[in-house]
Amino acid sequence: MRVAIADDDPIVCSSLSTILEATGTADVAWTANTGADTVIRYREDAPDVLLVDVQMPGMNGLEASESILGEYPDARILVLTTFADESYIAKALEIGTKGYLIKQDVSSVIPAVQAVMAGQVVMGAEVLGKLRAGIRPPAMKTPPDSDGIAVDGISERFASLTEREREVLELVAEGLDNREIAARLFLSEGTVRNRISGILAKTNISNRTKLAVEWLACR
Repeated sequence: MRVAIADDDPIVCSSLSTILEATGTADVAWTANTGADTVIRYREDAPDVLLVDVQMPGMNGLEASESILGEYPDARILVLTTFADESYIAKALEIGTKGYLIKQDVSSVIPAVQAVMAGQVVMGAEVLGKLRAGIRPPAMKTPPDSDGIAVDGISERFASLTEREREVLELVAEGLDNREIAARLFLSEGTVRNRISGILAKTNISNRTKLAVEWLACR
């Protein structure tokens, strides 16, 4: 696995590189200290996973991530920052990053990178707490007279889902990938994939990350 690190502090880049390489988790392909350089380096040499800080000079990490995801929709980007600001979390999830971690929890970096590589969505404990408190990306908020209506404790957006679809959705929100969901529910991976596609179509949500966040926010 090849990882790239974007952080305005060279010491952070060096420390993360040492942790990832010394543990055999990943080879660090490159590091960058500005958002603009991150976009350029990504175009030149796309890594398997990109770790990106939020606050960087000029173009910040979220702007860089949005630019990269606009060109490479399948990019695996994990936000790793000291800021648990609600607007940052909302923006990161809105643009389709694969997770949001707070830097203080360094021990979680390795499993988080491995999880993102496996296709999972990763949220730090503090971030999950804020999501469960009701944070939503601005673009995902709904008018009070439409999908925002609560039906038996679940927003109208999810009211049409079957019990089985909600079981699958719950596991998506827990960060499990298709293989793990299939094993948990005794289904084939193909069936899980089709179920998730159906859920996305029914809820009119564009991707798996937003789906997980919407579900967490309405519970």
